[in-house]
Amino acid sequence: QVQLVESGGGLAQPGGSLRLSCAGSGVSFRFNEMGWYRQAPGKQRELVARITGNGRTVYVDSVKGRFTISRDNAKNTVYLQMNSLKPEDTAVYYCNFVPISNAYWGQGTQVTVSS
Repeated sequence: QVQLVESGGGLAQPGGSLRLSCAGSGVSFRFNEMGWYRQAPGKQRELVARITGNGRTVYVDSVKGRFTISRDNAKNTVYLQMNSLKPEDTAVYYCNFVPISNAYWGQGTQVTVSS
């Protein structure tokens, strides 16, 4: 059974930082492109960062220079370091494959940026 479990979310002040983790079981991330997605209230889910199997990264413009995606294949885990957080980063964050595998959505982790 494939499971993707996100963690690390919480409440942060504007300008603050959070580090999200996505641990996978039942499937190896090693050769797969992985992504972090987010869904804000009333908005569609969007892909904010992606990392290929060999470590190439791509970011949506709104997070460039602030977020960093990384992976640890030995731990089968993908990370999202989020710095200089803004209120508009408030959303539920999910990890998934790129392209998406709809069968493998986890619970997500809530990120709230507010003073």
